[in-house]
Amino acid sequence: MSLSDCKLIDFPTVCDSRGNLIFIEEKKHVPFEIKRVYYLCDVASGSKRGGHSHKEMRQIVIALSGSFNAVLDDGVKRQSVFLNNPHHGIYIPPGIWRELSDFSSNAVALVLASTPYDERDYERDYDAYRKMKQSNSP
Repeated sequence: MSLSDCKLIDFPTVCDSRGNLIFIEEKKHVPFEIKRVYYLCDVASGSKRGGHSHKEMRQIVIALSGSFNAVLDDGVKRQSVFLNNPHHGIYIPPGIWRELSDFSSNAVALVLASTPYDERDYERDYDAYRKMKQSNSP
């Protein structure tokens, strides 16, 4: 997978005088069946989350509140996506290194995941990740 496979997904929004209602349906707005939902909150100033890639898991990361950067890396290129709006999220396929950083004081990051937690699905060593990506490139 490469960074071009990472996509910003806009979620349907119903707006009226009472506020906005945003909804997400698996296999319709999310390109996978949702097997796990988790969120990050109260992240200390200057802290980073993530710092890994997945072998199989696909994810969508959404800033429900506040803001943060999602730094994505495919072993060749890096890009940063600023998330600060619950109306959309970033789709991250397997094989993409990700780090979340620069959390605002009220940030809540929601993650929709395609698999239950399995430590064997994680690559947490960036040097090993880069070597694996280089050995898989044509």
